[in-house]
Amino acid sequence: MDHSSPYREGLPTSTTSSSSKAERRWRSKSLNTSIVMAFFSCVAWLYVAGRLWQDAENRNLLANLLKKNADQRPKVLTVEDKLMVLGCKDLETRIVEAEMELTLAKSQGYLKNQLQQSGSYSGKRLLAVIGVYTGFGSRLKRNAFRGSWMPKGDALRTLEERGVVIRFVIGRSANRGDSLDRNIDEENRRTKDFLILESHEEAQEELPKKAKFFFSTAIQNWDADFYVKVDDNIDLDLEGLIELLASRRHQDSAYIGCMKSGDVITEEGKAWYEPEWWKFGDEKSYFRHAGGSLLILSKNLAQYININSVSLKTYAHDDVSVGSWMMGLQATYIDDSHLCCSNSRQDKVCSLA
Repeated sequence: MDHSSPYREGLPTSTTSSSSKAERRWRSKSLNTSIVMAFFSCVAWLYVAGRLWQDAENRNLLANLLKKNADQRPKVLTVEDKLMVLGCKDLETRIVEAEMELTLAKSQGYLKNQLQQSGSYSGKRLLAVIGVYTGFGSRLKRNAFRGSWMPKGDALRTLEERGVVIRFVIGRSANRGDSLDRNIDEENRRTKDFLILESHEEAQEELPKKAKFFFSTAIQNWDADFYVKVDDNIDLDLEGLIELLASRRHQDSAYIGCMKSGDVITEEGKAWYEPEWWKFGDEKSYFRHAGGSLLILSKNLAQYININSVSLKTYAHDDVSVGSWMMGLQATYIDDSHLCCSNSRQDKVCSLA
């Protein structure tokens, strides 16, 4: 009995050792599980953080694209804007319709009849209306002409009774009503020898348009067989010109002058430069036309300019512009050397002043 005591005392010791090992294994397993869980938690956190960062970048990129598209997108028109656009289109349509009606009225002679009733049209068929181009700074030239070949005062009225009207032709200042306009109006009150083109702005670059205004205004004010344009640097043999015109009085569609052609100047900055030089073909040569110093149109050609003035194209020079209008018509070109003002002929009717 005594031998069994040690055995019984040692048995609990063995049981305790086994329990400690089991506990250590459990703790080790729990630790491993915690580490794995922590690892997966870190991975999950990194994944979520990465997605959030990527989404933030995407949102930023998308916001920038939307902003850029918004800047490029046309602004929304307000009701007032739409009404203004519609009003402009309606105004443009009305302008076109008015121009068509004006052209029709001119072709049917209504404007001329109105002028006749108002007293600004003489009602007498004239031989010629001679328009002498002038400018605001050419008063001395005008006075020189009035003292030489151009009649003045009562002599000018007497010439009109013979069937020839002469007027200095000028437009209006860019600043309407300024001292330039007032000086011309005052001079005209004294001399009564101006044809003032109210719708034309007097400027060097506007000379080609001046031809349209001159022929249109002249034919609405006077009924003549011929309409003559003369530069302000020309002296005329007035009786010689009257004789020349009288000899061709019954010749319709007459386009008379010192006919010429010549090279088109294509280099900007040079004299006589033509901005639309490319329209004149590979040879860069002007078509045949009357020189601008003195050119003459018969009544029906001047009437054509009057009727179609809205749509007639102008070039850099007035004589080329008039020549281009004549090309599409059944005009009779008359090259008369008496009208070549710069040549040395003794029987010419014009010369450089």
